[in-house]
Amino acid sequence: MFNERTAIGLDVHARSVRAAAVDTSTGEVIEARLPATTVEVVAWVAQVAARLGPVHASYEAGPTGFGLARKLDAAGIAVTVAAPSKIIRPAGDRIKTDARDALLLARLLKMDELTAVRVPTEAEESARDLVRARDDARVELMAARHRLSKLLLRRGIVYAGTNTWSRDHDRWLRAERRAGLDNAGIGTLAAFDAGYDAITQIVARKDRLDREITVMATDSEFTAVTTRLGCLRGISTLTGFALAVEIGDWHRLTGSSIAAYLGLVPSEHSSGGSRSLGPITKTGNTHARRLLIESAWYHKHPYRIGKVMRDRWANAPATSAVRGDAGNRRLHHRWMVLAAKHKKHTVANTAIARELAGWCWSLAVMD
Repeated sequence: MFNERTAIGLDVHARSVRAAAVDTSTGEVIEARLPATTVEVVAWVAQVAARLGPVHASYEAGPTGFGLARKLDAAGIAVTVAAPSKIIRPAGDRIKTDARDALLLARLLKMDELTAVRVPTEAEESARDLVRARDDARVELMAARHRLSKLLLRRGIVYAGTNTWSRDHDRWLRAERRAGLDNAGIGTLAAFDAGYDAITQIVARKDRLDREITVMATDSEFTAVTTRLGCLRGISTLTGFALAVEIGDWHRLTGSSIAAYLGLVPSEHSSGGSRSLGPITKTGNTHARRLLIESAWYHKHPYRIGKVMRDRWANAPATSAVRGDAGNRRLHHRWMVLAAKHKKHTVANTAIARELAGWCWSLAVMD
């Protein structure tokens, strides 16, 4: 809540910052163009505070990160990092400049019309960088494999086995290369070599990141949450750790709000007496939402407690193991109910992911 005398809006870019300060007592507006260095911005805000009294600064969350917010907070200056998608903009405003954006932020802050995002700790941001680097490797690996397989398909070369990208598949690829790829030209052979080398390098990078995540998951501030989340089917150490660092503070959410936070609830367009529901909103953290969607598929299969699950339960508190077992049984039952109603499998899986988010929250907050 805004309680200070002066509201400051900062339009932050990689190489410059446009600032605007609004004195709520006199209406005076102070504008400035600043270099993008954090020291310069904090110094200017401190000068405004010395002249006009207590200040409250704000800027939009974006690619410049949260370093400025941490520095302002360390200097004793209240700061709000605003969610860009929630900023109210006049529909008829056709002129957009950095100066106008900074002034708009200051005025919205003054009226308490900014929706704040949570500033992660440096440890959370560091772990999140690791998790997202691993996800980048996953995406790059998928694309590299797709390019190589389609290069072979254009030559009419198709793997007869069922388990692609396995050891057997790798031996088949190398055998096809030694055979000349059906008398392919030198350009095709060079393209195959480049694609195969790219896959090898990405796999090595992904495996290295997996090992780093496993080490951090076993000995960090996220270990307890990761262990409890692993009591649910479909949530491995990598998935549990990724959910723990992406969401961060689970206590700011509730079992009924976490699905909306992750964009897993239906969109709605209702007016008068009509109510129309559409696809899920897909707002919030896309990384966490994807993980839950992928994990939900595991609950489609019959629930049998195997060695892997028993080992996870043995490492977790007894209450978490009991809660995880209840969640696994409930989610599989929901899958069967939705299947009996002949729901489309993708729709059913999304519904399971929405409920899975609630079960994850209940385990995460079991301190």
